[in-house]
Amino acid sequence: MNWIILRWVLLLASAGQVHSLALRFTTLEEQEAGVKIGSLSTTYSAPYRLLNERYIRVDESTGDLFTKERIDRETLCPLRQDGDCTFSNTAVVSLNFEVVQMIIVVDDINDNAPIFERNEISLHIPEDAPIGTAFPLDDQAQDKDTGNNGLIRYHLEDSGGFFAIRQDEHELELVVLKELDRETLENHMLVLVAVDGGSVPLSAKANLNVTVTDVDDNCPEFDADSPITAIVLALGIKGTAVAQLKATDKDLGQNAQITFSFSRQISDRAKALFHLDGRTGLISLAVDVQVDSPEEHTLKVLANSPLCPPAQTQVTVYIQPVTSPEPSIKIRFVTEHKNQVIVLQENEPPTVLALLELEDTSTAKGTLSLDKDSMPFSLKPQAGSYLLSTSKPLDFEMCSEYNVTVIISDPHGTRLRRREVIKVVVEDVNDNAPNFEQTRYKKDIKENNKPGEFLLKVQATDADSHQFGKVRYRLTNKGPFRIHEETGVISVVESLDREQQETYILNVLARDSGDPSQEGFAIVSVKVLDLNDNPPTFPTPHFYFFVSESIPQLSQVGKVTVSDADQGDNGVIVDVRILNENVPFAIDLAQGSLRSTGEVDREKQDRYDLLVVAVDGGSPALSTTVKMTVFIEDVNDNQPQVLLPSSNLSCLTISPAAQAGSMVTKIYAIDEDSGMNSDITYQIIATKPALHSPFQIDQHSGNITLMQHLRGEDYGMHHLFIVVRDGGKPDPLQTTVWVNLLVNETLEKCHVNAVPDYLPSRLPPPMPVKDCRCESNSWLIFYCGLCLMVISVCVLLAVTVVFIKRKNTKRKEEKNNVWETGNLCELKPLN
Repeated sequence: MNWIILRWVLLLASAGQVHSLALRFTTLEEQEAGVKIGSLSTTYSAPYRLLNERYIRVDESTGDLFTKERIDRETLCPLRQDGDCTFSNTAVVSLNFEVVQMIIVVDDINDNAPIFERNEISLHIPEDAPIGTAFPLDDQAQDKDTGNNGLIRYHLEDSGGFFAIRQDEHELELVVLKELDRETLENHMLVLVAVDGGSVPLSAKANLNVTVTDVDDNCPEFDADSPITAIVLALGIKGTAVAQLKATDKDLGQNAQITFSFSRQISDRAKALFHLDGRTGLISLAVDVQVDSPEEHTLKVLANSPLCPPAQTQVTVYIQPVTSPEPSIKIRFVTEHKNQVIVLQENEPPTVLALLELEDTSTAKGTLSLDKDSMPFSLKPQAGSYLLSTSKPLDFEMCSEYNVTVIISDPHGTRLRRREVIKVVVEDVNDNAPNFEQTRYKKDIKENNKPGEFLLKVQATDADSHQFGKVRYRLTNKGPFRIHEETGVISVVESLDREQQETYILNVLARDSGDPSQEGFAIVSVKVLDLNDNPPTFPTPHFYFFVSESIPQLSQVGKVTVSDADQGDNGVIVDVRILNENVPFAIDLAQGSLRSTGEVDREKQDRYDLLVVAVDGGSPALSTTVKMTVFIEDVNDNQPQVLLPSSNLSCLTISPAAQAGSMVTKIYAIDEDSGMNSDITYQIIATKPALHSPFQIDQHSGNITLMQHLRGEDYGMHHLFIVVRDGGKPDPLQTTVWVNLLVNETLEKCHVNAVPDYLPSRLPPPMPVKDCRCESNSWLIFYCGLCLMVISVCVLLAVTVVFIKRKNTKRKEEKNNVWETGNLCELKPLN
């Protein structure tokens, strides 16, 4: 069928009947096969044929056009988001074989929903952002459809009235509608919805996480449980805690730092008696205190923060006088201590800390016990004293400092006589390894990144203190990545190439500064995303093909392979085509080959230089162009053409005085083929009259010469029937010609009215090709050979004479030696 259509097209092209105006038909994409899209019968008569039936077919009798398969507009026109998506076809109609060009327009339907590149979108907004402030959103959705189907509108869900979306032709912005307060709500979890403009709209959603960042908009406040009164017993010791003040600031970081100070309005006596820790808010005795009468001091304390007026509270301290000697406790430390403070490392098993002895001056001896909140400690009587010990191992990370309260009571335990506080400090040991927030991280990065680009930040915490809790990071397998040892920021130091490596697994080590140190591990999986950075690749920049000029149409000329190292659509070859126009070749992309689409004739054109382009499916697409040279090999399809003589009736007069061996005329023929197919030989196969002809022909040059002197019987007309053959294999092509020669003394112009009626039933086979050089030099070769033979005989005779003479001389010498010795010897014949 294709052969017949192509023949029609060639015929019609030569007849000039191709219509220049194209018919337009319209169809919707994604329709089932068999949907009618129009008819040719409204303009043209039957029959109807299509040159290409890839997407549509035609009813040959009615001219109705139907879809042949589902057509996806986005696949057919991937790079044309706006404007018509079309493909063309050609029909051959009517009995006059008219050629009609058709353009089929594929209209878009809403078959693609909007797509967000990321499902999670993060945005940071300061809490003091004014109402109406707009923040751009770079993460917009994409829709492959066109027109209203690809027009996207956005709105928010779960915004709580705080935000709204503002959209114009080019930008998408998040607008603040209400005042933000980080201290009330720090994270707003919104849903960004993208809806296209189709009649049945499609939508997509992405989580929009808005983090409200802190500004210094809160001032310090004293806690409600901060003490307003405190009592100092007589004989107060320097450093004794009087009151612990607490104040808070709702801000974060530097904005929440508070410093405590006394107001200038307190008395000088109070300034001398009390000390205020500006960082912790602890009021303690600045000196040892002993008074004879009660004292009352009012301490005004300020909580200060930058850019804020100070918060103020008032603490009333009562100092009791010395009335009578009080019982005291003598501490005999068992473990390490510094300045009356017991120091104990964490994780120690239950340990004896001190031996307590009660020094009581009263007549009624008292007893010692621990306050009910003094856990995890125990106090046991031991031979009139008491052993203070831990009841379980202490954990620095849970509590680093304990105030153990020892109560002195009367013997019956009914009246409190005094309290003593023993301070126990827990020393940290490196018993905690760094712990990552998550043990596995996943991160995507596009290839061809800039060196030094930020990848992600990992973070590990260590519950230990000081150097034990200071964490440093290291990559055990670096590759093209580096990590900042203090911050945990991982960056890419080289430009990545997905085609070389698509996935990297990084092992992150977090190590503390203990001795010995402890370690924690996390794994970071990095996926390199593909970009269309590799054009299609051919195996060679120049293809060479050799085909016979008799190659059938649609036959394969050669294999054409092309590949693309990219991934997904970026690596799909969507088009391979020949850029040259009007060439009898086409690319078969499905089979990966170059095929002939028309007849080729070496005699018209012996080679074709083609430019072939391959285009990938990336956006933007990349392409590669290669050269293809197709050499047309000759076929013996042209007979020799005799140029001289010009016709079978040509005649030439020969003088009887012509010398033997002289050339009388010449046959000149050409063959449009090449090589052996154009190698011409000449042969006389018949003569008129049939007697022995005095003429001969050189089979290579076509020269006709006299073989002998002309005699009387040679006078008259001679007709030579000559076959001109080419050298084609296996069957040469040939033509014949009559050469008419008149032997006459008068060199008048001769005429031939008719050639002999000669039609051989079968032409003789071609004569074997002879080497003219051997014939012309045969006598020279003979004389040279004869001379060589004479010289060889002479040399042989000379060698024989010399050999005989030497043999005779040697025999005489041996005979003389025998007689001189007088011994009887057996004479042996000479070999």
